[in-house]
Amino acid sequence: MRRTWCEAYSIRNLFMDMSLIGLMFFTAIFASPLAAAETFTQYVDGLRQQAAQAHGVNSQILAKAIADIKPFRSVSPLMPQSASPKNLDSYLSATLTEAMVDEAKFQYQGHSELLNRIGAQYGVQPRFIIALWGLSSAYGRDSGRFPVLSVTASKAFTSENEDFYRAQFFAALKIIEQKALESSQLLADGEGRLGQTKLLPDRFAKVATDGDNDGKVDIWQNPADVFASFAVLLTDAGWQNDATWGRQVKVPVGFDDSLANTDTRESFAKWKALGITRFDGGQLPAREDIKSALIMPDGPSGRVFLVYDNYFAIKRWFNDDYLALAVVHLSDRIKFDE
Repeated sequence: MRRTWCEAYSIRNLFMDMSLIGLMFFTAIFASPLAAAETFTQYVDGLRQQAAQAHGVNSQILAKAIADIKPFRSVSPLMPQSASPKNLDSYLSATLTEAMVDEAKFQYQGHSELLNRIGAQYGVQPRFIIALWGLSSAYGRDSGRFPVLSVTASKAFTSENEDFYRAQFFAALKIIEQKALESSQLLADGEGRLGQTKLLPDRFAKVATDGDNDGKVDIWQNPADVFASFAVLLTDAGWQNDATWGRQVKVPVGFDDSLANTDTRESFAKWKALGITRFDGGQLPAREDIKSALIMPDGPSGRVFLVYDNYFAIKRWFNDDYLALAVVHLSDRIKFDE
């Protein structure tokens, strides 16, 4: 049937009205949030107000520090990152290269006098300090390249973990205020971790240590302060100077794998009764003063370890079994390799 001009006009207008409504709906969904979105500059101004009102940061220090903040975009880390490992063996092989081990021994010998003094003062074996240093910052070569305020403000602005990075931002401001530093001196990696020790700003006040009594704490350039800070980090986590980290062991066929967890800590006698031996088949130590946990980073088919309190002190820093085992294996290479 042929429509009249009026009917055709009405239908056309109906479709136009529907299209306009759809366009308005589309605009409401996609344009309104953008229009209401806060800019980075506005966000930083909000941080400034909170720093002054809730954290009491000096207004002059705050104004200067805020003026230096620029948007930060994540970058590739300075230290080379290996591909995702298939297992612990491949990870250790890729991470503890001969060059890494050789430099660990070189640095250990080169800093022996300083390390021995700090090790005796804080009760930490120097080989563990060197191993932490190597795996944290490539023996000091990665001491941070980016102003920490820019990193933490940007990550708070863009990250789902906003509260965490806001806390690090305010802690960094307090460091600048209390240590009379310029914001440009407080350099971090791309995650906001400071200096050669990779301390988060909220740990700086407790852990960063003046290792040579010069009245300053420089975890970016001064080895004495770096080593002392690592030592304090470990002692605060419960380090025992008269013990080691653990050992690789063997479990018998049919062993109950559910016992391999960090909550189950038993004496050597108990583990021995369950059929566990040293890796070479020898008997476990006779000591009754050590409680150890059984871990299987790759499951029952991979390496198995009994680990002691010192291992868990390292995991307070590197909360990953692969990384923690890299630290202790590097420390063993320093001690036992000819």
